[in-house]
Amino acid sequence: MESAEAEFKERFSLVGSNVKIFSGNAHPRLAYDICRYLDLPLGRSLASVFRNGETRIRIEETVRGKDVYIVQPICGRVNDSLVELLLMIDAVARASVKTITAIIPYYGYAKQEKKSMGREPIAAKLFANIYTIAGAGRIITVDLHSAAIQGFFDIPVDNLTFLPLLQNYFANKLENEEIVIVSPDAGGVARAKMFADNMRASLAIIFKRRNRPDHAEAIDFVGDVKGKTVVILDDMISTGGTLIEAAKLLKQHGAGKIYACATHPLLAGSAIKDIEESDIEEVVVADTVPIPIEAQRGKFIYLSVAPLIAEAIRRVHYNLSVSMLFDWRKKYETSSY
Repeated sequence: MESAEAEFKERFSLVGSNVKIFSGNAHPRLAYDICRYLDLPLGRSLASVFRNGETRIRIEETVRGKDVYIVQPICGRVNDSLVELLLMIDAVARASVKTITAIIPYYGYAKQEKKSMGREPIAAKLFANIYTIAGAGRIITVDLHSAAIQGFFDIPVDNLTFLPLLQNYFANKLENEEIVIVSPDAGGVARAKMFADNMRASLAIIFKRRNRPDHAEAIDFVGDVKGKTVVILDDMISTGGTLIEAAKLLKQHGAGKIYACATHPLLAGSAIKDIEESDIEEVVVADTVPIPIEAQRGKFIYLSVAPLIAEAIRRVHYNLSVSMLFDWRKKYETSSY
């Protein structure tokens, strides 16, 4: 298997190709790791701010006729990251590139994918339009909050998934243990069921009530967790409230060790401190957004999605199947923190 993968990488190497990868300021380390995996240099660009607060972008090498990939999760100073990405897309579009792919590991504004009440925007749809107007011809992202967001675009969207990497990790860590995969809300049931089926684990579902934005209360659950090892699966961790409330409820019903995993560790407010003080043994997340220094120890384990995204770039460039990356048996060269 390893020799076959090495042969595949050599046959479809991007070294010497017309691929150029650039990064905004949101997560340059991830872009660097992607380039290192592909043996490519990171493209030279400038992303700064004028004195009046406007974003300044300059691509500092030729890109004419190139296949350009721009890595920029919409995180941190969210609106600044968004404007940087849009201006970088426009800059390369005006430089006569061949193709433009926006790699958005965390698709910001994804939670605003529908109207919850009257007179609200559908921000995820609005920005899908804007990316296209700016000049993007393809989007690569990881675990969209709602798969329906793919339908907001009239260009190809490759929605990669972190789940096979999580399976590799937990299959080794929890070997021979009786596992229950828990969805912390009804919206994540399909994802949790897929994970449970591939882990050969049982499934439990928590029902929660959201009284106000960024605050959820776990009220009940369906499933049997008594004396079993539990893995709570979510797509993102914002304030950590959902995970912590879920862990409390599961402990009340006799759960054994409780682990949590999510793709996007946004970790807003006091999330890191609150999780460290919770009943959760360990939290496994991806590096789709930058890793806070205070979360690079303790209960947090980070698995890199750089190899996953890098392989997606390789397959897009050579017109190969991207869905092959969702093979749950595939083992990626992941690094952890």
